[in-house]
Amino acid sequence: MATSTFDWLDVWVPRAQGLLRIITAFLFLQHGTAKLFGVPHVAMFDHLQLMSLIGVAGIIEVVFGLLVLIGLFTRPAAFILSGEMAVAYWMAHAPQGHALSPILNQGESAVLFCFIFLFFAVAGAGAWGIDTMRAAPRA
Repeated sequence: MATSTFDWLDVWVPRAQGLLRIITAFLFLQHGTAKLFGVPHVAMFDHLQLMSLIGVAGIIEVVFGLLVLIGLFTRPAAFILSGEMAVAYWMAHAPQGHALSPILNQGESAVLFCFIFLFFAVAGAGAWGIDTMRAAPRA
């Protein structure tokens, strides 16, 4: 069995993946809490109707963002969030023009969140997630 010079890095892959999951979910969760709870305050979400498109997006962001943050049902939760971000990009950013240039339509974060969540939908929670702890062999 051949060993690579970088085998010692293998132990860090799930940790880096877990850290990326936690940081991404924390940042994403703020979009939902700003919409639903006004924290952090974003003026355009003042007087938001809960059953509006943006209100429902806030509910999805809080519920599934929390699941991804704690690493519970990470794959399906991340898949749903990836889809939400794809819809957000094509509904809110692309129609502003420059559909293939997110820097010009302010859609960079939607694209990044979409593909980071798609990664977690495929790869799972990584370290420090409830999914990972539940799957660990019992001693």
